[in-house]
Amino acid sequence: MVSLGVLGAAATAAVLIGPAALSPGSVLREIASHLPFIDLDSGLDTRQASIVWELRVPRMVLAALVGATLSLAGGAYQGVFRNPLADPYLLGVAAGAGFGATLAIVSVGSGSVLVPVAAFGGAITAVAAAYGLGVAAGGRRSGATLILAGVAVAAFLTAAQTFVQQQNADSIREVYSWILGRLGTAGWSEVALMTPYALVSMTVILFHRRLLDVLSVGEEEARALGVHPERVRAAVVVAATVGTAGAVAVSGLIGFVGIVVPHVVRLMVGASYRAILPLSIVCGGAFLVLADLIARSAIGPAEIPIGVVTAFVGGPFFLVVLRTSRRGIA
Repeated sequence: MVSLGVLGAAATAAVLIGPAALSPGSVLREIASHLPFIDLDSGLDTRQASIVWELRVPRMVLAALVGATLSLAGGAYQGVFRNPLADPYLLGVAAGAGFGATLAIVSVGSGSVLVPVAAFGGAITAVAAAYGLGVAAGGRRSGATLILAGVAVAAFLTAAQTFVQQQNADSIREVYSWILGRLGTAGWSEVALMTPYALVSMTVILFHRRLLDVLSVGEEEARALGVHPERVRAAVVVAATVGTAGAVAVSGLIGFVGIVVPHVVRLMVGASYRAILPLSIVCGGAFLVLADLIARSAIGPAEIPIGVVTAFVGGPFFLVVLRTSRRGIA
């Protein structure tokens, strides 16, 4: 209940606060006037009402969806690989999406609808390559092999992206604007694009949350209990990848959400993924809504890239996690 309250407060603040000087009371009345059986005059004109419904509300919803999906994917990866430092970009999603988006930006420009399509395709292709390489090297029975395959694929695609950028220096600013993450152009179209991937990812991962608890005791023990670690790993990786790819396609690369939020939730509720994963959805949404609020109001009217805000929070937290987890990953 506390996490839902925080999400509600964050969502309300995100709708009330913005560069346009709108009265908070008028904004609340405008929102209430769209509820069933409530007839209120908000006092906002058509332009002001459009700011609320076409800019602030969809941006808040998109931030909540992206944050929820990334944090859930991070928690799922940490469970399936039994690695506290795993995040949604573990198997090359970030590198693949960055390469795909870079190709699209230098070819057709950052404003093209092909950019999110290319980012999504690049992310899916990168993880497919990492998974195929890992399985070929024996990763079907070893999560560590898949992680190493992801590192190799990410390194290759990052090098390819750097080469493309060097050949198209005039597009570097646009590429880095996308890489640092942004929700500034968010509208209902981005929400509509993101929603199916988020719902599919959440449904599959939550369905497997009890099996992730079984995997946490060890793969051999899980097999003895009738669980197939390879099947669980494949299903969770695919679902987390689909959700992460969808998030990256509409928002660019936003780091640390998938590390910070699941660990905070784990500190609150313990190690069971039956509790960690659902709460990661709520807390991840609240975290990114608040981060976006800071990004667009800290130095207004200019905006800080949202990836910079999450890095300011996640960087120090990552160091704490690394220090406390070093024995577990040695």
